[in-house]
Amino acid sequence: MSAGGPITGGCRCGAVRYAADGEPWNRTVCHCADCRGATGAPMVGWITVRRDACRFAAGSPVWHRSSPRAERAFCPTCGTPLAYRADALPDEIDLTLASLDDPERYPPHDHVWVSRRLSWVALPEGLPAYPTARDDA
Repeated sequence: MSAGGPITGGCRCGAVRYAADGEPWNRTVCHCADCRGATGAPMVGWITVRRDACRFAAGSPVWHRSSPRAERAFCPTCGTPLAYRADALPDEIDLTLASLDDPERYPPHDHVWVSRRLSWVALPEGLPAYPTARDDA
């Protein structure tokens, strides 16, 4: 469990809730076309937690294969994007920052896939910005 207690969040309508223990890593904002297309947003904030430490405490999200390499979860009632699971990273799950109960608790540490960012999105000063995935840098 993290120093501030479990990480909690859920969808806009409250039908799906989740909780995760431990400290997140990869606190990032992604500008890739897949994230934009899956959310309808110009970019998506994520935190990564251990998959075995994350549980859906109320309701069940719908999981769908969003690409050949990953699946995404959303609320079946209101459609809020909630999570992302990459096949190549079976021990990890990413949670959308905006679905956290307290998104201010985990500000992003970097931006990824900025080579795909929309031209009118300005990046803040002081955060690393990677052209593709962080691991490709």
